[in-house]
Amino acid sequence: MSTTKDTTLQSDITKFKTESDGSFKRADASFRNIVEKGGKFEPEQNRYHLYVSYACPWATRTLIVRKLKGLDTIIPVTVVSPRMGPHGWPFAQVDPFPAAGEDPIYKSEHVKDLYIKADPTYGGRFTVPVLWDKKLHTIVNNESSEIIRIFNTAFNEFIPEEKAGLNFYPENLRPEIDALNEWIYPNINNGVYRSGFATTQEAYQKAVVEVFDALDKVEKILTGKDYLVGEKLTEADIRLWVTIIRFDPVYVGHFKCNIRTIRDGYPAIHKWMQKLYWNSSAFKDSTNFEHIKTHYYWSHISINPTRIVPVGPIPNILPL
Repeated sequence: MSTTKDTTLQSDITKFKTESDGSFKRADASFRNIVEKGGKFEPEQNRYHLYVSYACPWATRTLIVRKLKGLDTIIPVTVVSPRMGPHGWPFAQVDPFPAAGEDPIYKSEHVKDLYIKADPTYGGRFTVPVLWDKKLHTIVNNESSEIIRIFNTAFNEFIPEEKAGLNFYPENLRPEIDALNEWIYPNINNGVYRSGFATTQEAYQKAVVEVFDALDKVEKILTGKDYLVGEKLTEADIRLWVTIIRFDPVYVGHFKCNIRTIRDGYPAIHKWMQKLYWNSSAFKDSTNFEHIKTHYYWSHISINPTRIVPVGPIPNILPL
């Protein structure tokens, strides 16, 4: 299945470049189609397939919304192995790992095989999540923020009324949600990566301070509240939560985001995170700490050349 073209610049994390000042810049996603009636990608049952990693926060967003909306019966999912090597994300047939699966459609060895099938000239990174169209044999979308909006509304006709009625990006809250996303994404979601992948002291220090300044801001917003916006669960919560759940197990140590931990430094954020995890199977079942910890500590050999995966924190998440 694998291609002969050298794609390691697109798949090997050790070859990703930082900027001349040592800072890390994330590339934009490339496949940005939507699922809509009358469009190239029509809403249909069992036409689409989702490829994800439990380790990846962006992919986990899509798993959470898929489960919350009851799309698990309509859009099957395949989970890759967390051990990302020179060829990127592997499927279980080349890297068997607990809870990882084989590609049921094409028996691909790596996620990169799907990208090359969709576009043999593709020059971007081989990322997850991937929303795949089984009818046209191509990638619909690989941008998680757009996939969760597709899941939010595109398949409502096929799901029970109470699930169709759930709206995580409601019209009246959009300005507030957008305003939060605008600073939470660069400073927290991507901020931890900007800290972890920085290659100069200056770039790291700038990024890590921005992470904690933004967390301080979130702590104020969540004090006395269960949700970020409008007293209900929205995509703003889902997008932030996937980073917060990984914070103490991975980002504190591996990405040097160690000014404070969530459990000891941010009581309101911590309680919000715990409630979503322990009270909602969509959040809990989308979280696999073994995949999360193995991926970061095993795959990023420029940061952790020994590939030793730490034992702690114990527990990964505290009981409510």
